[in-house]
Amino acid sequence: MPNAPRRVLRNVAAITTVGALFLALVAQTSLASAGATASVSTHPAVGTPQLATTGTPEQIRQLVECGSTMYAVGTFTKINQGKLNFTRNNIFSFKASAPYTVTAWNPDVSGKVNSITFNGTDCSHAYIGGAFHTVHGSPATDIAEIDTTTGTLVSSFGHTANGQVETLRSFRGHILVGGYYTLINGSSTDKYMTSLNASTGKDDGFIHLNISGNYRYPGSRPNSTKVYNQTLSYSGTLDLVMGDFTSVGGQKRQQIFMLNLATAHAGVTGWTSPQWDGSKGLRSKSNPHGYPYECAVNETFYIQAASWSPDDSTVYIGTTGLKPNGTPAGSYPRTGLCDAAAAFPSSQKPVLDKWINYTGCDSLFSTVASSTTVYFAGHERWSENPRGCNFAGPGAISAPGIEGVSPSTGHLIYNPTRARGLGADDLLLTSAGLWIASDNFKGSAMCGGLLNHAGICFFPN
Repeated sequence: MPNAPRRVLRNVAAITTVGALFLALVAQTSLASAGATASVSTHPAVGTPQLATTGTPEQIRQLVECGSTMYAVGTFTKINQGKLNFTRNNIFSFKASAPYTVTAWNPDVSGKVNSITFNGTDCSHAYIGGAFHTVHGSPATDIAEIDTTTGTLVSSFGHTANGQVETLRSFRGHILVGGYYTLINGSSTDKYMTSLNASTGKDDGFIHLNISGNYRYPGSRPNSTKVYNQTLSYSGTLDLVMGDFTSVGGQKRQQIFMLNLATAHAGVTGWTSPQWDGSKGLRSKSNPHGYPYECAVNETFYIQAASWSPDDSTVYIGTTGLKPNGTPAGSYPRTGLCDAAAAFPSSQKPVLDKWINYTGCDSLFSTVASSTTVYFAGHERWSENPRGCNFAGPGAISAPGIEGVSPSTGHLIYNPTRARGLGADDLLLTSAGLWIASDNFKGSAMCGGLLNHAGICFFPN
């Protein structure tokens, strides 16, 4: 998950309650007339905790469920629930079911927390990564294990990285870590992505990828090698990894790669696409079979979210990027993968898209899929908008902040609306419904037509 400054902001003023309610009514009427169905309600649960809506913008970066408890991390100092106010620095927990009570757990982390994970089903300890220096008063730099009863640092697990940690996942006793660091818990062997022993925090050698390189093309802003996000398959044996790199495991990879975890050492699969990896070059008169794989010069890394279909046969991606690099203003219909939702086969070979749904130059930062619906969220204003950029082109559908599309066609089928703010950083689908992690930018608090959902919104089944 990403570093600050979080992203380029383009027209992200919060939607007013009246306007949002009108948009929701229009959208739901339109979808109902089409006979569309979705797997979660369009009405959010009441009573979930939220960020304060005044002061400095704050953000929930990730939501994770373990046992009967939800864990939230990000950049924040206070949590509100009804008339109750809680001081919580960058991490807190609450009950996963109504009335969603905020717990007394308070690790008091001294800086941004980007990601949290658990070792399988063991909810007694949590692993966190970010840009921080202390946990519960004890020194810890960017990586730590925390007791989920006391909130104290587990000192036996290594707790020092020399750069921000962006993403954490667990796999069979391995804690899979990605970020900006080149040294973690004393090891520089596996820079940017490392497998740590769940007990000691030491590099256990399960991942050894020699990740290197970064995107450069004429006019592109300076950028650096990093691993930003990852998503485990439903089977748990494949991992999609996103970031800024050009070589992974001795293979050419850009934007995203797929790891096979079901081997003695995780290895890079053959899954990739010329639509983002540059393997067939840019489309031109002399190269008509190329692809517009470069986006805006200030958003060179644009595949920031990915999800799996429940049967692991399809990969869905959500992107930033504005529009293809060098595209003239007013060039429609849109091409490429910039500011779009898209589906690709997960076959472990080069693939091409099944469909692309363009937002019209607004970013998507998160995605998750069920068998009936693929959900995307960010600070988008429209869905199905290939003929507009910062305006609604012909056929565009207003769908602010959250959208659900058909897995087979990519057409919009779920549209409850949400205050866009900076953009939703995380979507979590549990057995109970869909959780959305977002922010309170400019007082953003509306979700599904209701207020009091700043930073956290839950749509039950």
